[in-house]
Amino acid sequence: MKMKKSFLAVPLSAALLIPAAGVSAHGHEDHSKMASSGNMSLDVSSPASDLRATLDQLLSEHAYLAVVAMQKGIDGADDFDQAAGALNQNADDLSAAVGSVYGDEGGEAFKEIWKSHIGYFVDYVKATGAEDEEAKQKALDDLDSYRVEQAAFLDKATEGRLKAADLEGGLKVHVTQLLTSFDSYVAGDYDATYSNLRKAIEHMYMVGEGLSGAIVDQYPDKFENTKVNTPAADLRAGLNHNFSEHAALAILAMQKGIEGAKDFDAAAGALSENTDDLTASIGSVYGSDAAKEFKKIWSSHIGYFVDYVKATGAEDEDARDMAVKELDEYRVEQAAFLDAATEGRLKSKDLEEGLKMHVDQLLLAFNSYNEKDYDKTYPAIREAYGHMYGVGEGTATAIVDQFPDKFQGTPASMPNTGLGGAAETQSSAGILWSLFGIAAASLLGFFAIRGRREQQ
Repeated sequence: MKMKKSFLAVPLSAALLIPAAGVSAHGHEDHSKMASSGNMSLDVSSPASDLRATLDQLLSEHAYLAVVAMQKGIDGADDFDQAAGALNQNADDLSAAVGSVYGDEGGEAFKEIWKSHIGYFVDYVKATGAEDEEAKQKALDDLDSYRVEQAAFLDKATEGRLKAADLEGGLKVHVTQLLTSFDSYVAGDYDATYSNLRKAIEHMYMVGEGLSGAIVDQYPDKFENTKVNTPAADLRAGLNHNFSEHAALAILAMQKGIEGAKDFDAAAGALSENTDDLTASIGSVYGSDAAKEFKKIWSSHIGYFVDYVKATGAEDEDARDMAVKELDEYRVEQAAFLDAATEGRLKSKDLEEGLKMHVDQLLLAFNSYNEKDYDKTYPAIREAYGHMYGVGEGTATAIVDQFPDKFQGTPASMPNTGLGGAAETQSSAGILWSLFGIAAASLLGFFAIRGRREQQ
C-alpha cells in the first residue's frame, strides 16, 4: 500500500478534543453554546462529546475505506493505491488521536498494532485472488492474534476500564463484518455486501462511544467533567452517522453507476436504505403520510446526482448542466425553509454555503474518479465524509436549542464491552432513532411545503 501524507489534521489534545479539520459547520458557531443553560445534558458540543464525534468519524471512516480498498484490491482497480492510501491516512489520523491522549509512545504503539490488522486484510484479499486457501487461513489466524494484542493494549491504556475479554469479542464483530462484506462481494452476493458494510459502519459508532467513554472516565478533569452519552450527544452522534453515511454511499454508488458495475443496484439500494432509515424516524413521530413526504423530497435530491452520473456517461453536457442547476435550486430552497423551520437558528445564507460545499465535494469526488485523477478523488471523499460531522453538530445544536425539554436527563449507562456487540448496537440504534425523530420536527415545515409545491 502507498503511504501518503495525511491531508486531514486531527487537532486533538487531552484537554479539549474537537472535530477533525475539514469539518464545516457553517452558520452554527453562534449557537454552539446556546443549549447549555447551565445543564450539561443539553450541551451538544462539549469536550467529551467532541472526543466521541472525532473517534466516531475516524473509526467509521476506517470501516468504509477498508471495504472500498478490499473491493478495489480484488478487482485490480486502477485506483487501488489511492484507496489504500486513504485507509492508511485514516490510520495515521486515528493513531494521532490516541497519541494525543496517551502520548507519542502510546500513539506509535497503537499505530503498529492497528496497521497490522489492515495488512492482514490485504493478505486475505491477495490470498483470495490467488485462490490460496492456506494463505487465507494464515490471514485469519493473524487477525485472531491481532484481536488479542489490540484488546490487551486498550485494556492497559484505559487502566482496565475496557476489559480485554470484552474487547476481543467486539473486535471479532468488526473483523467478521468486513470479511463477510468482502467475501459476499467476491461471491456476487451484493445485497449481503452492502448490508454488512452498513453494519460495519454502524458498529464503529459503538466503538467510538465506548472508547471515548473510557477515556473521559479516566481523565474527567481534562474533559471538564462532561459526558459522552447525554441525550444531546446521542442526537449529534445519530445525525453524524446518517449524514456521513449518506455522503459515503452516494459517492460509492456514483462510482458504481459510471462503471456500469454489477453491484450498482445493491450500492444504490444501500443508499436508499439510508433514506429509509431517515424516513422511519419521521414516521415514528408524524405517521406514514409525513414519512412518505419526507422520502419523496429526500430521494429527489439524490436523484439529481443520479441524473448527473447518467449525463456524464452519455456525454450530454446539457443534461449535466441541468443536474447542477437542479442541485443549486435545491440547496437554495432547502436553506430557506430550514432557516424558517429552526426559527433562524440555522441561517439560510450559511446553509446555502454548507450545502454548496457538500454538493461540490461529491461532484469533485465523482468527476475526478471519472477522469482517473485518483489523487484528487480520495481526499475529496474524506473531506466530504468529514464535512457531514459539522452538519450533524450544527443541526443537533439548533434542534436541542429549539426543543430543550426533549433532551433533559442523565446519561444512560455505558456499554461494558467498549467495542460493542450486536445487541449493544441494536440498543443504541433504537435510542438514536428515537432522538432523531425529534430532529424531524425542525424539518417538517420544509418537507411539507416543498412537497406541496412539487405537486402543483
